[in-house]
Amino acid sequence: MITYINTAIAWQSLAGNLLKGQEIHHTIFLISVVVAMLIILIALYMIQRAVQTMYRTTFPESWKAEQTKKIEATQQRAEKRKLQWAGLLGLHKLEEEKDLVIENHDFDGIAELDNPIPIWFNFLFYSTIIFGIGYLFSFHVFGWGLNQDQEYVLEVAQAEEARQVYLSQAANLVDETTVTVDSTGALAVAGKAIFSANCAACHGGQGEGGIGPNLTDNHWLHGGKIRDVFKTVKYGIPDKGMVPWEQTLTPGQIAEVSNYILSLRDSKPANPKAPEGIEVTYE
Repeated sequence: MITYINTAIAWQSLAGNLLKGQEIHHTIFLISVVVAMLIILIALYMIQRAVQTMYRTTFPESWKAEQTKKIEATQQRAEKRKLQWAGLLGLHKLEEEKDLVIENHDFDGIAELDNPIPIWFNFLFYSTIIFGIGYLFSFHVFGWGLNQDQEYVLEVAQAEEARQVYLSQAANLVDETTVTVDSTGALAVAGKAIFSANCAACHGGQGEGGIGPNLTDNHWLHGGKIRDVFKTVKYGIPDKGMVPWEQTLTPGQIAEVSNYILSLRDSKPANPKAPEGIEVTYE
């Protein structure tokens, strides 16, 4: 058995070494290919330069003619771009000013030129007119878009939806160390339905007690503060048959039902169960 294990280990080591060797060979091959490509590119560049030098030396007149032709073509392209730019901006050469002077429109030697409106300004001006017409028909004639009042209503609705999502998420961040009594009573109202669906079977529909203790008096077995009630509902009392509700109810729902349970205090239901536990004094 030991021999078999040693043999297996040896084969695994050999296989690992072979794989490592293949990886090294693969890397060396890739580096070699990259270096070869660089050498080829450098060689091609050197050959091109050598051919140009030979051509310039052998046929100097043709070389000069070609260079002159390239320079002239470059100058023509630059002049063409300059004219196009001047036309777009409505610019004119200084020697053309004499043809643009408006007669009888000079003062102290300062003359007025009849320069046409630049093309870009006309384009911008007519674009605003087209945009204005499109805006008018889209928002005020056909009603394809939302006007300011409609946008306001929509954004308010979206903000309210986002607020509700935030509140629902924030409600579930509560635990037995941070839960507090809701002074508005909203959580207690929401917790009534949860109590009726999950707690009434043991504690009675009015909290008067049944299998479980009475929740309407001031006596508590596991503490009567909001944090105590939250903890009891969340983790349960398995030894006494009360199941933990943390897997069934969200933290927000536990906070709601805890607030509802505290709201049952001194409600004096019919046929209440006898007090159990320690009496708690509330401030």
